[in-house]
Amino acid sequence: MDRSDTATRSFGVEEEFLLLDAETGAPIDRAAQIVERRPELRREADREFFSSQLETASPVCTEGSEADAALRGFRAIAGEAAQSVGAVLAGTGLPPVGGEHEGSVTPKARYREIRSELRAAAAHQYVTGTHVHVSVPSRDAGVTAFRGLARWAPTLLAITANSPVWCGEETGLASWRHIKSMSWPLAGYPPEFESGDEYERTVATMVETGVLIDPGIVTWVARLSERFPTIELRIADAQLEPEAAVSFALLVRGLVDRVLSDAENGVEAPRATPGLVNGAIWMAARDGLSTSLIDPVNGTAQPAAAMLDEMFAAAEPSLVRFGDAERVERYLGDLRTFGGPAQRQLAKFRENGVAGLLDLYRAAGVQEAS
Repeated sequence: MDRSDTATRSFGVEEEFLLLDAETGAPIDRAAQIVERRPELRREADREFFSSQLETASPVCTEGSEADAALRGFRAIAGEAAQSVGAVLAGTGLPPVGGEHEGSVTPKARYREIRSELRAAAAHQYVTGTHVHVSVPSRDAGVTAFRGLARWAPTLLAITANSPVWCGEETGLASWRHIKSMSWPLAGYPPEFESGDEYERTVATMVETGVLIDPGIVTWVARLSERFPTIELRIADAQLEPEAAVSFALLVRGLVDRVLSDAENGVEAPRATPGLVNGAIWMAARDGLSTSLIDPVNGTAQPAAAMLDEMFAAAEPSLVRFGDAERVERYLGDLRTFGGPAQRQLAKFRENGVAGLLDLYRAAGVQEAS
């Protein structure tokens, strides 16, 4: 693999948001109004599957500070615009209430086709996530990255699980979004591919047979981007704060870089136990960081803190090279100490119901750009 363009290995972050009624906390169809109110959002925002969802993406970045500035700036502008139309810009994987009502599909031909093809499976897909793109030199390198990331996928979900409340009740799971996402035709972690060509042939067959509408709707939690020379990790729920989303992205970049560096040096990533990765991810969606996590390579359950330590150690050489080690270590340390975002949501919900959750979302959704 050619590392000539990966001395810094670029990355990007896509953030999806829910627009919630400022009084009730239910999804509210305000995306079009918000974009119209602020002309700059026409360049920075994209309307998502439902009219109560909004998305933005950072530019291609090499430094965490670049992504921080872009995501903070967007939240400041979009959060203020949301307030002006009676909505809250919420960084949460699912709406805490109102999910039993069918969502209003954004009037785009492709979204309408998806709704028609998926039928009732699409009716309540309020799922919102944080998607991380990391540059790879080839499609072959991308599937190599898949194999290496499989070991850490359950832990990566556990630290970003952020959807514990659905239809006004605690679900008992840290990421109910992950469970909802399992109803798509392709779900969970991708199978192992021997090459980029095999990946492309598989996706093409899915389209030819009608399983997928087009290659852009591959909904595994990790995929090769159709638009960019990147691997895209889609496992994370939407995050409460932009800094957490960026810290997570830097960790993912470090892990991908370590896998590809090892591959260049002839060190193959250990293979996960067949069939265990998705089971381990499901368990992480259930428990978050509250108990043990499963290592799908060793086939063992370990305390969550131990898995965080092992994951950091794996990424550390690359994190040091990029200058991200201190930030990512602090990010993981805070998660060990204070728990993940799902635990924070539950604490607010138990303290003051949906009103407490709305206050939590507001605190992160309206910030001064820096």
